[in-house]
Amino acid sequence: MWKEKLALYDMLVEKCPRFERRGKAMIYTSANGYMFSILNKAGEIGIRFSKEVQEKYIKEFNTTDFKSYGAIMKGYILIPDEMLENVDTMVALLNESYDYVMTLKAK
Repeated sequence: MWKEKLALYDMLVEKCPRFERRGKAMIYTSANGYMFSILNKAGEIGIRFSKEVQEKYIKEFNTTDFKSYGAIMKGYILIPDEMLENVDTMVALLNESYDYVMTLKAK
């Protein structure tokens, strides 16, 4: 199950030429000094957004805050499994998240 999610995550990230997948044990994307997507050990994908967008998407996607290693990741939402099959939507969300972290003060 996890290997299938990793393959899916890798395929989605490959469709986004402005950034690449990082990590070996912890799988993530980052830019401008900020992580903005993550694949946790449970095979769940979380994507980071501004507070306003996060609240909007939690309602729109009927989802929750993203948890990794038992902790809530502030600013991240859990991407429901049924959304993962919509490649265009997922690529758009990853790019939106990238654009968001690029507006933050660089670390």
